[in-house]
Amino acid sequence: MIKGTIVSLNIGNSKNIAAYGEKEVLSAIHKQSVNEQVLHLSVTQIEGDEQADLVNHGGSDKAVCVYPYEHYHYWNEKLGLSLPIGAFGENITLRGLTEADVFIGDTFQWGDAVVQVSQPRRPCFKVAKRHGVKKFPLYIQETGYSGFYLRVLQEGNISVNDSLILLERKTDSSIEFVNKVTYHDKKNKEAIHRLLELRELSDAWKESL
Repeated sequence: MIKGTIVSLNIGNSKNIAAYGEKEVLSAIHKQSVNEQVLHLSVTQIEGDEQADLVNHGGSDKAVCVYPYEHYHYWNEKLGLSLPIGAFGENITLRGLTEADVFIGDTFQWGDAVVQVSQPRRPCFKVAKRHGVKKFPLYIQETGYSGFYLRVLQEGNISVNDSLILLERKTDSSIEFVNKVTYHDKKNKEAIHRLLELRELSDAWKESL
């Protein structure tokens, strides 16, 4: 059985993360663990969670943001930081499934809900701003430690105690592969065409390709 264990379930409200005197930057990247709660997962979001930038976050293809717990040690060592859980603004901090283990279209049971992998998480300047590391998005591109998004195929109640259990694998294109083609192999027309043919890959990512 392929499954991922949830280390933390996180939600947050939108707020200004700009420094004093800077132009306003609204973000819900500061999320808090709600591990004691059972929440409802709708087609667009987890109950109580907000997305400030609906162009780059949220919506049907980006309802849930997932980040692998395994990468936290790497970032703490590289950056000399002690990142809190939820540091990447993720809804699910997940153990057991990294970008190499998860494929576009993978469909998981999560509590009463059914979710599907839709695209990688695109590195965002707000991660850099939150942690004071200007090159953080570039480092994420270089490593491929991006995390990924889920769309919701079936709404339902979810909790931190509900593992993500793989129901169906629809493609042979991992999140790791998508990141590699997008950022490091941009002239590989064959690989790009392969990704464009994937029904399960989000339209927004296809447009960027």
